[in-house]
Amino acid sequence: MELYTPVLGLLILATGFAVFSIVMSMATGPSRYNRARLDAYECGIEPTPQAVGGGRFPVKYYITAMLFIVFDIEIIFLYPWAVHFDAMGFFGLVEMVIFIATVFVAYAYVWRRGGLDWD
Repeated sequence: MELYTPVLGLLILATGFAVFSIVMSMATGPSRYNRARLDAYECGIEPTPQAVGGGRFPVKYYITAMLFIVFDIEIIFLYPWAVHFDAMGFFGLVEMVIFIATVFVAYAYVWRRGGLDWD
């Protein structure tokens, strides 16, 4: 059980910090009513009313976010390869070239299809 003591201590410290931050922000922050503060915030753009029957929702932002995640995961795979490059030798180099080429083909496809155009 003593192996879990540091984990428990860190959990208690993190919980205490979160509770302390919330309590202090409520105690020291202004509590004035402000209509703009209660409105939905959409990246600085005035929110537009939604059509009664719903309507089409643009998914461009989410596609861009998913592309970011894909390329971010590629970087995560590059770190262990870079750390153990000497131990893997030529085989590791060939495998990483194949991996990067595969991701580059996907990137070229998305670029060609207009997935990176923000308009």
